[in-house]
Amino acid sequence: MLTAKVSPAEKRQSLRKLLQENRLVRVPGGFSPLVAMLIEQTGFEGVYVSGGALSANMGMPDIGLTTLPEVAGQAAMIAGATSLPAIVDIDTGFGEPINVARTIQTLEQAGLAGCHLEDQSMPKRCGHLDKKQLVSPQEMARKIKAAADAKTDPNFLLIARTDSRAAEGLDAAIDRAKRYLDAGAEMIFPEALADEAEFAVFRKAIDAPLLANMTEFGKSPLLSVATLEAIGYDMAIYPVTALRLAMKAIERGLKAIADNGDQQEVLCDMQTRQELYELLRYEEYNRFDEQIFNFTL
Repeated sequence: MLTAKVSPAEKRQSLRKLLQENRLVRVPGGFSPLVAMLIEQTGFEGVYVSGGALSANMGMPDIGLTTLPEVAGQAAMIAGATSLPAIVDIDTGFGEPINVARTIQTLEQAGLAGCHLEDQSMPKRCGHLDKKQLVSPQEMARKIKAAADAKTDPNFLLIARTDSRAAEGLDAAIDRAKRYLDAGAEMIFPEALADEAEFAVFRKAIDAPLLANMTEFGKSPLLSVATLEAIGYDMAIYPVTALRLAMKAIERGLKAIADNGDQQEVLCDMQTRQELYELLRYEEYNRFDEQIFNFTL
């Protein structure tokens, strides 16, 4: 009741099956367990734990300031709140290859179904900002191999993200992707592709599952599920959508109180008490103690 009844191993198996169904696996970003529960209730196939959203929720920019214990701890709570498989952003892996190996085992123990590792150097930055600095393909390959060797569950999905499109060009990004697959990556995440044509070129060049980042206000167009499926992509993440929606709604609500003295005009935009309690499965807790839920709404 307090956590999902589906085991981490079962979630990893379900993600593998989804990737074999020849349809796009839709994975919105859930920056809290409650958001992850709503993602599942809405009918999506997975939950994405965005490094950018986690760091923003902690009041920090996305420049690699979060630590492995912080990310793994938050990701564990999010993954545990839903029966969906959860994938987490581990930035540059929290160190050298040996640190990456420890990161993978920590995430497996935390109940994650997969993660993606990127080829930026520290300090890293959001993938849709300019002047990113990259590690060499050889250094990234060593990290990927360390990650692959560290897995104890073969179904844990290892995704390699390359930020080289903006820094080195499309051909270099494709070359890096092939090297990363040779090192043990199972899916490629080409960050900040410029247009639909580049998504198609990448698909034609890479014989492996591909992830599309449908983040708002970035360098890539917001392609529909139908378009991504037609091109041949396997997974799409919507990393900061929920956080952006929430923050704008909160901003409007706070402004209403500041301007009007009450929140009457924004009640229609709120999740009701009953809707929240239903999402939290409040009544199920009554099985443990009838005094917890002894009222009606």
